[in-house]
Amino acid sequence: MNFISAEEAVALIKNNERVFIHGGCATPQILVDALTARHQELSNVEITHLHTEGTAPYANPAYAKAFRLNAFFIGKNVRAHVNETNVQYIPMFLSEIPLFMRSGKFPIDTALIQVSPPDVHGFCSLGISVDIARAACEVAGKIIALVSPNMPRSLGDSFIHHSKITAAVYAEDAIHECGVSTASETEIAIGKNVAALVEDGACLQMGIGGIPNAVLQFLTNHKNLGVHTEMFSDGILPLVKSGVINGKLKTKHSGKIVSSFAMGTRALYDFIHNNPEVAMLDVAYVNDTSVIRKNKKVTAINSAIEIDLTGQVCADSIGTEIFSGVGGQMDFIRGAALSEGGKPIIALGSITGKGLSKIVPVLKPGAGVVTTRAHMQYVVTEYGTVDLYGKNISQRAKALISIAHPSHREELEREAVRLYGKS
Repeated sequence: MNFISAEEAVALIKNNERVFIHGGCATPQILVDALTARHQELSNVEITHLHTEGTAPYANPAYAKAFRLNAFFIGKNVRAHVNETNVQYIPMFLSEIPLFMRSGKFPIDTALIQVSPPDVHGFCSLGISVDIARAACEVAGKIIALVSPNMPRSLGDSFIHHSKITAAVYAEDAIHECGVSTASETEIAIGKNVAALVEDGACLQMGIGGIPNAVLQFLTNHKNLGVHTEMFSDGILPLVKSGVINGKLKTKHSGKIVSSFAMGTRALYDFIHNNPEVAMLDVAYVNDTSVIRKNKKVTAINSAIEIDLTGQVCADSIGTEIFSGVGGQMDFIRGAALSEGGKPIIALGSITGKGLSKIVPVLKPGAGVVTTRAHMQYVVTEYGTVDLYGKNISQRAKALISIAHPSHREELEREAVRLYGKS
């Protein structure tokens, strides 16, 4: 490959283009910074991506003439500017974004990606973030790649031949890492309750954070677990090493950990590198409910910002303020429900950091319903587990109040009677 500087590479981007940025821990920060440095000479460049790590200087309102962001997920690096003139959110199921790109309805002029160096056959790997990046590369008019020896060579749908890359920049900077946080007492209690729902032979979907890590801590005595998930982190590594996670009972991709992206530490990236046990696949496939349901006992563990007494789950906003995104929650909630013996689970702490109840009579005005009341089954807090499936509204309210924080139960009971009558 012939390498040029980041400044030379991003000079290929012109006014009025749509630019895709590789997401998660694969974000090519060097290219992002070089592009933003051109803010005085560019105009109306639309940037799109999922959650990205690192800084996102293009979201600064001072650069609104040069850049506007149309994001499929709002991460903390752009959250302060969401709904401003130059930062907007596109609600869409994660499984559908690649289809949207491939349909021609959302063309990409330039893709900024980070890849591993080419192998002996000339193929680079998208490494820890295949998700929607594969589709973006397929449709992009130009591909500008940051080539890093620190990007693991993942197997699956991750490969792109160097001949498809318009411009390449070489750098040995470390790729982004997300450290493993210590679970709080509340998260440990939730994790224990969720783990009690996980059966031997279950196929797991879970994300990153204190609750998923806490769940995994309580699975050490389980047997023959599998993984089919949109993303994973370091938390699974001890269970893989001990043989608890082996995937041998999976119907689809037996013996393999299936995912579309990973976020974690260097230990996780080293585990992924050239590992035939890990299949990093297009998220249109990974999150397809018709694929998810083919595995038995799919246990999907997701979280929420709040849930109302009828079972409506808000997971992307605080009222009208967009906080994150729809992501793949509904893909896996539905996929798990359709799986033989599957269990769709929403796990959340009973109160916010300010002491407000996350189980509420009604959602805040403007709150997004990510998972509908008709899709809901298991809800878990630190105070227990309830199954809403087949329950009427009054029964649901009573069940959810039983796992709310004790200091809020009396008020919730009054509101339940006022809104829905006595059960």
